[in-house]
Amino acid sequence: MTIYCDRHLLEVDLRSIPAYRFDVVVVGGGVAGGNAALHAAHAGKTVAIISKADSVTTNTNMAQGGMAAVMTDGDSFASHIEDTIKVGSGLCDVATVERVVYGGPSAVENLLAMGATFDSLSDGTLDCSREGGHKHARVVHANGDATGREIQRVINASLEASDAITIFTNTFALDIVTAQGEAYGLLARSSSGSIVLFTAGQIILATGGGGQLYRETTNPTIATADGVAMGYRAGGTVRDMEFFQFHPTCLYIAGAARVLISEIVRGHGGVLRDRNGKRFMPEAHIDAELAPRDVVSRAAFRQMILTNDTNVYLDLSEVDSDPHVLFPGISKMCNFFGIDIAKDPVPVRPGAHYMVGGLQVDEVGRTATPGVWAVGECASSGLHGANRMGSNSLLEGMVLGEIAGRGAAESVVKRKRRPDRLLRRTIDHPPEGIHLGISDLVYSLKSMMWRQMGLERNENDLLEAREHISFWFDAARRLAPSEPRAWELINMLTVASIATEGAIQRKESRGVHFRTDFLDVAAPEHSLMRPTMVDECTIEADASLQSAIQEKSA
Repeated sequence: MTIYCDRHLLEVDLRSIPAYRFDVVVVGGGVAGGNAALHAAHAGKTVAIISKADSVTTNTNMAQGGMAAVMTDGDSFASHIEDTIKVGSGLCDVATVERVVYGGPSAVENLLAMGATFDSLSDGTLDCSREGGHKHARVVHANGDATGREIQRVINASLEASDAITIFTNTFALDIVTAQGEAYGLLARSSSGSIVLFTAGQIILATGGGGQLYRETTNPTIATADGVAMGYRAGGTVRDMEFFQFHPTCLYIAGAARVLISEIVRGHGGVLRDRNGKRFMPEAHIDAELAPRDVVSRAAFRQMILTNDTNVYLDLSEVDSDPHVLFPGISKMCNFFGIDIAKDPVPVRPGAHYMVGGLQVDEVGRTATPGVWAVGECASSGLHGANRMGSNSLLEGMVLGEIAGRGAAESVVKRKRRPDRLLRRTIDHPPEGIHLGISDLVYSLKSMMWRQMGLERNENDLLEAREHISFWFDAARRLAPSEPRAWELINMLTVASIATEGAIQRKESRGVHFRTDFLDVAAPEHSLMRPTMVDECTIEADASLQSAIQEKSA
């Protein structure tokens, strides 16, 4: 399959817009982007952070469970590495796993030095919890279920205290501008609505995930996979985009936004039951509720079908302490809907949670486009393989964010190169009365992805999804107006196209990718999607995923 799209989202004359000069531009201000910016600034470089919304609307801020790190005597680096690789189902890069796991204690210490307060025991040691896939209690958390909020708080405070960092909030990053195939700058729509250019030879993409591709998701509304689409249009390679992790326990209240019920609840003894009160996870996996997330999600999904219900139920009546004290955020949220988590079953269902695939990067975070880096959820670093183990993502953001920030700072050089003055995009002029219904297209895409690219997949559904996305993509690229919601739609369609093609090509069930028509696991291979043209970009799959095997993960 080949889908054509314009190289840029917007046609603009670069001579006619304001330009800001920085050494490094970071797109995204969560844990990965924020930590990258801090270390680039520590290296003496000027840094701009481009945030699509405000400084707290991030996937990091919404992370409840915690950050995995080897911090207790009974744990070991070898065990954390082994657990991560096992959950990754044969596609982890061992060197990357080791690098991140060994960096765990330092990452925790760095956050403490920034002023973070993590939950501790009476003797002052960190109170670590256990989550699915982990053999040991190694998840550091804050205020029970508000770890991401605490990490985002101290990251933001450190960013604001740095004279070398300028933060641009409510600024929509459109595209990476290149010259002779190298990064030159970033085109963006400012908070005032004007188009501006940030010139910098080093650009770090840290835009988070793409949960908004799906109807049911734990992600904030800004999570539309912009960084992957942007990096792809600039020449980056996208890897393993078909792997999308679903979290098994999203609070399900009809008409309300889906809110994550952290895995830490199951770690303390919460169990899943169906409408008849039956606990079903012990039959699905030896680790029951602490099985990997893909296993729990599929089991919940099937139980919903079996019992003809819209959800299953999380029972906290037997957790090892008062759930209102253990999980104050969850308690407050459920109480708003009249649910007492100590005695009432909490209605939950799976939702899209984490984008495992992303822009392929090397060991320091470089993409295939010189001067463009990626880190965090929008990157495919090799840490997660085919399935992310819970609480490894905040750790990844801290460890690899530092490495990418330092690497970008070291790569800053003065170059005498300029891009073409005009960035072009082809726009059709349809007959009067024909316009693009952005909201309708977004809803249709999200619903179709949930049905046909969701927890369980098959050839017929995937081929039908491909046709729908191709049709919508062609209409959007020709008719989309120059406005943020339309740009988000094009980004979503770009990544949905890549993900669907990867799912079609991957004729096996591995990790979070489950094919009902191909239940067996094949040889461990990566799927790679590369743009093949300069002025236009294409989505093209490697035949049979050849050349994608990585010896390190075989």
